[in-house]
Amino acid sequence: MLLSRRRLLASAGLGAAGVGLGASGYLIGHEAATAEAAEAAGTVPFHGEHQAGIATPAQDRLHFAAFDLETESRAELRELLEEWSQAAREMTEGRMIGAENDNLLAPPDDTGEAKGLPASNLTVTFGLGPGVFDRPGLGLAGRRPPELKPLPPLPGDELNELESGGDICVQACADDPQVVFHAVRNLARIGRGTVTMRWSQLGFGRTSTTSRGQETPRNLFGMKDGTANIKSEDTEAMNEFVWVDDGPAWMRGGSYLVSRRIRMNLEVWDRSSLADQEETIGRRKYDGAPLGGQEEFEPLPLDKTGPDGEPVIPTNCHVRLASARENGGVQILRRGYSFTDGVDQSLGELEAGLFFIAFQRDPEKQFVVLQRKLGVHDLLDEYIKHVGSAVFAVPRGAEEGGFVGEALFA
Repeated sequence: MLLSRRRLLASAGLGAAGVGLGASGYLIGHEAATAEAAEAAGTVPFHGEHQAGIATPAQDRLHFAAFDLETESRAELRELLEEWSQAAREMTEGRMIGAENDNLLAPPDDTGEAKGLPASNLTVTFGLGPGVFDRPGLGLAGRRPPELKPLPPLPGDELNELESGGDICVQACADDPQVVFHAVRNLARIGRGTVTMRWSQLGFGRTSTTSRGQETPRNLFGMKDGTANIKSEDTEAMNEFVWVDDGPAWMRGGSYLVSRRIRMNLEVWDRSSLADQEETIGRRKYDGAPLGGQEEFEPLPLDKTGPDGEPVIPTNCHVRLASARENGGVQILRRGYSFTDGVDQSLGELEAGLFFIAFQRDPEKQFVVLQRKLGVHDLLDEYIKHVGSAVFAVPRGAEEGGFVGEALFA
């Protein structure tokens, strides 16, 4: 396959520089992860009505990156999305990007660290931030959906601009850490000169269940997380709360992604009693059953009271405040991951937490509604802080032979 001008320029100079906030230490333990990945060497189709990586059963590893666009050329943005889609197609099929290069005087098309590894259910998902539609030279202002706008200031925000925002996002998920690292690294190389990486986040251990076939995982607080999440098999709920079916044609079949980097104060949590931990969340720690209940997946007994006349599910605990019943039926599809980025030297504590990802039809009517309540009343606020934030429009899936976002340029 012939190399494009962008891919030639990219291979000439980026290497691995600048591809990750917190990359150090992430690949430790890779051999064990590779052994597990070999058992799950499946592939997920890149093409389809929807982009993969949304309804796909959540994989175990994440590399998420946000990029700033460095061009005012509509043609260059289109070329970037074409090149990225082609590279993603090759990588999700378990192939190297381009061809093996036997020219010793030219950089290889592919960095090579995933050669010999299975695809490990890799998905690559692309999104566009609000800033793309604010650039006069791109001429896309008239195609901006009204739902795509910066999130308003929210209760509990302690945002770092260096970990927030971005014009384009890439979400790579797989069951092998080296596979997701390879995906983002190579896309960054291809995009050199057109985009610059703004921030990125590596994640491990999915923190929500997106399929009925998956066991509910635990977050870094040791609590089961995502029990009541929308499941991909729930077609009615996916259509009502996740997939866009109106507005610009390029977004029909797409969704809106909200990311939040949430620092978890683990040392404070670890000093809390078991009773405090369970009352903060509203579930028993070890089996995940709601307080006052017996089984993890039974409905929350929100109207049940104890011998003292008080609700068994506290009025300000997390599961009550986040429940659909307490929010006019509003739901979102959560798809987050745990992270650890070493030590916060100012505090001498672990720099760790939740990289929250949620997909929905309308961030203002869904995520913002939930966070305005949680950020004020949630007992969990004592143990967390939101330090990064971004929102992206995730276009519909690419047709066979096409690219993500193609209809945007029609």
